[in-house]
Amino acid sequence: MAVPLMQAVRVGRYVVKQHLTGRKRYPLVLMLEPLFRCNLACAGCGKIDYPAQILNQRMSLQECLDADAECGAPVIAVAGGEPLLHKEMPQIIQGLIARKKYVYLCTNGLLLEKKLDDYEPSPFFSWDVHLDGDQIMHDASVCQDGVFDKAVSAIKAAKARGFRVSINCTLFDGADPKRVAAFFDEVMALGVDGIMTAPGYAYERAPDQAHFLNRQKTKQLFRDIFRYGKGKKWRFTQSPLFLNFLAGNETYHCTPWGKPLRTVFGWQRPCYLLGEGYAKSFQELMDDTAWEQYGTGAYEKCADCMVHSGYESTAVMDAVKRPWHIAKVALFGPETEKPMAPEISLANQRPAEYTYSAQVESQMAAIASRKPARSPRVRVHSGKDTTSGETRIETADAAD
Repeated sequence: MAVPLMQAVRVGRYVVKQHLTGRKRYPLVLMLEPLFRCNLACAGCGKIDYPAQILNQRMSLQECLDADAECGAPVIAVAGGEPLLHKEMPQIIQGLIARKKYVYLCTNGLLLEKKLDDYEPSPFFSWDVHLDGDQIMHDASVCQDGVFDKAVSAIKAAKARGFRVSINCTLFDGADPKRVAAFFDEVMALGVDGIMTAPGYAYERAPDQAHFLNRQKTKQLFRDIFRYGKGKKWRFTQSPLFLNFLAGNETYHCTPWGKPLRTVFGWQRPCYLLGEGYAKSFQELMDDTAWEQYGTGAYEKCADCMVHSGYESTAVMDAVKRPWHIAKVALFGPETEKPMAPEISLANQRPAEYTYSAQVESQMAAIASRKPARSPRVRVHSGKDTTSGETRIETADAAD
């Protein structure tokens, strides 16, 4: 089982409680990005295209713990950027685990072996290593040779130390189903505890705009992959109903509030993938976001999205409503032969709005306003004052 039984029980109990209390919108996973800075520049990434002043920002340990307290989700995914670049990351993870939150630390693996001594195995902790396929596929995806081998070496080292390790595999247009299936076999043989997979989201700032999948291609790709996987013991960290959705068998609508994102900017509206404004608090995010304006069929930027950050929560909520359905899919796997479920109409979606530049300008202004006034520079003269015999100290202004 990819997800430990106790975690599944506790998360399930949390979800049932929300339903019984009639809570319409609630978080399932807190997405925590304490920094945007990364040591890679992947072609499909839209998270690191910021000026250096923004990339140098960090959420403090206390801000991370406060985000958890505000949100209250049972699961936390710590992402970035590359989280292992954050000097307080061991303390952040320890603090979240102490609260008995299930924490997934997402990393590209380049620093993992070096940092292993800073962490301890725990039933509440798992490494989540980014691997977008086999060596050739992954190194092409991250635009750097040798990354796959370093990540695999780090996975082996972490498993040898007793850590739980899963992989995060994002797929793009042109992925070969048979090759992806062989890769899933390979990582299972490595001993990883689970696989998380999804199609890439078409970030507007990503350098490569040619290889994002549309929804029809996504469904066919995953159907073909799951067809190769019939009878194999692939372990996924995701709901069977989300995998069924990827294969085109569910007509789900997005629930972006299920995985709210806290970044150095604040609580991102409306979701992990779209940054079109920020709330100062989690409650403000939940209460004041125009949720109905987003999602496939409602907004052009969401038209092709089938990513877990929007749809995993939908699948989990559906499982509570239809337990017999998830039991069937879990037992037999996603359907790969029958006609696909109806698609959501895009006829009434509103056009995309492009707010990146305005957001950057706003954040740069905020950073500038927080900078302390520059202290006068001190000039120490080597000579003595001719009257007192003391060393002379003078101030010099910033232009000096």
